[in-house]
Amino acid sequence: MSPTRPVSLIGAPTDVGAAERGASMGPEAMRVAGLRAALEARGLTVLDRGNLSGPPNPNTVPVGGYRHLPEVVHWAGRVHAAVYAALRAGEVPILLGGDHSLAIGSISAVARHCREQGRTLRVLWLDAHADFNTAELSPSGNLHGMPLACLCGLGPAALTALGGPPPALHPQWVRQIGVRSVDAGERRLVHELAVEVFDMRFIDERGMREAVRQALGGISADTHVHVSFDVDFLDPDIAPGVGTTVPGGPTYREAQLCMEMLADTRQVASLDLVELNPAFDVRNRTACLAVDLLESLFGKSTLVRRQTPIRALEVVARRGAQQPASLTPAARGSGVE
Repeated sequence: MSPTRPVSLIGAPTDVGAAERGASMGPEAMRVAGLRAALEARGLTVLDRGNLSGPPNPNTVPVGGYRHLPEVVHWAGRVHAAVYAALRAGEVPILLGGDHSLAIGSISAVARHCREQGRTLRVLWLDAHADFNTAELSPSGNLHGMPLACLCGLGPAALTALGGPPPALHPQWVRQIGVRSVDAGERRLVHELAVEVFDMRFIDERGMREAVRQALGGISADTHVHVSFDVDFLDPDIAPGVGTTVPGGPTYREAQLCMEMLADTRQVASLDLVELNPAFDVRNRTACLAVDLLESLFGKSTLVRRQTPIRALEVVARRGAQQPASLTPAARGSGVE
C-alpha cells in the first residue's frame, strides 16, 4: 500500500442487512475512536468523505427469502458508486459500515475497477461466518449472511449484476480466514464452489502465520488485494461490539499478526470494516481495537528486525504444503446470522 495514495473514508450507516439493529452507528464510532488521526500518524493523506445516505431500516419480515432487499439494493448501489469513484481517483477506499451486505457494493466496484485495469483480484474475507447463504439456504433471510454468494452470482439480479455481468467474483479469488460458524446448506455450497477456507481449526493447528501465508499464495505485483474485515472475526472477549458474536475467534496477537503480514505485501488497495455495533460495545472498546488493527494494516509494526517483503518469501505456496482445512468439523453453525 503506497503512502503516496490518499485514503478515502466512506461511511455507510445502515443495518438493513443485519439481524440486529445498531451497526448503522459504526461509522461514527470509528471516527470517535480516532481513525483519521491514527492513519494520518502513519503518514497518510486521509480524505473523510462523510456518510452516504439511504433508506432507513424498515424492520420487516423476509419477502421471497430476502429481508429488506429493496433497501439493501439501494445501499449497495450507493456504496458501489462511491468506492468506484475513489478507485478511479487513485485513492484507497475504506468502507466504514454498516453491516456486511455493503460488501456487495464495495467488492463489485473493486472487481469492476480491476477488470478495467487488467489486474487480478484477491479478496481476503476475515469473518466468523462464511456469508455464502442464499434465499433457499438462509434460515433468516438476512442479506448480511449472503454477500459472497451474491458476489459469486448466486442471488437476485439487482445485486449479482451490480457493476457488470455476473459474477463479480470467482470463488477461486476468495480466501476466508477465521470462519467458525456455518449453516449446513451453506457448508455444502462452499464445498461445491471449492472456496479456500482457513477456519479456526486450521488456525488452531497450524497458526495464523500459515493461514495468512497460504491465503496470500500466488499474488503478484499486479494483484489488487481487498480486505473485507467483519469485526466478528475477532474473539468476542476482546471485541464485544458486534451483533453476531461467535466464541473462539482470533486473539489480539493473532489479529495483529494477520494485519502486519497483509501490510508486508504492500498490495492492500481497498478495505471494508463492517459489523461494528456500538449498541453491544463497552465504552467504544471494539472500535478502538479496530483502529489499532487498521494502524497495523497500514504499516505500524512491533517488529524491530529488518523485514523481508512477504512476496519474496511466500508468493507461491510450497508444493506439498498442507491445504486449508476447508470447513472442518470445528466450523459448525452456531446460530442464525
